[in-house]
Amino acid sequence: MPTPPGTPREASPRKPVRRADSHAGASGRLAALGPVELEALPGHQIRRLQQIAVAIFLQEAGSGGLTPIQYAALQALVNCPDIDQRTLAGLIGLDTSTLAGVVDRLEARGLILRKADPNDRRVKLVSPTDAGRRALADLLPAMLRAQQRILAPLSRADRREFTRMLDILVTANNDLSRAPSAAELKP
Repeated sequence: MPTPPGTPREASPRKPVRRADSHAGASGRLAALGPVELEALPGHQIRRLQQIAVAIFLQEAGSGGLTPIQYAALQALVNCPDIDQRTLAGLIGLDTSTLAGVVDRLEARGLILRKADPNDRRVKLVSPTDAGRRALADLLPAMLRAQQRILAPLSRADRREFTRMLDILVTANNDLSRAPSAAELKP
């Protein structure tokens, strides 16, 4: 039978929800899920592989004095000289503010040259210098060794399949990046 308005209700057999419990909802639900195995998360494994790839690159190519991002920028400029920094950022999938520091460091070392665009003096075009081309050529064997070491645990067929699947993941998710690569600009 319904209780008339204003009549106190009897205590419910259910446990009353305290305000603190309602705020703990998300963390309480997470705790109920139990531990999450990080090694089962592809994002975690990709981040770890990136750390490993950088470490191997620096072990192999450290004497060349270039970081993997500097290498990518210089290689992109050798592939496509006389491009503006925004285009370069798109080619290597790097945000323009981070790229500005990379370009500054490469220019300070004499590996690249910035010059005004003859069509728009406000735009600076970036190109590798002869010293930059030589540095890249000198670094090539070490960079290739680094790539081989990264993939060494895989069989030859697995290397091809892994690289194929990486390309699918990167291409399909490119637009989700903070700095999407401009695939149509690739040589």
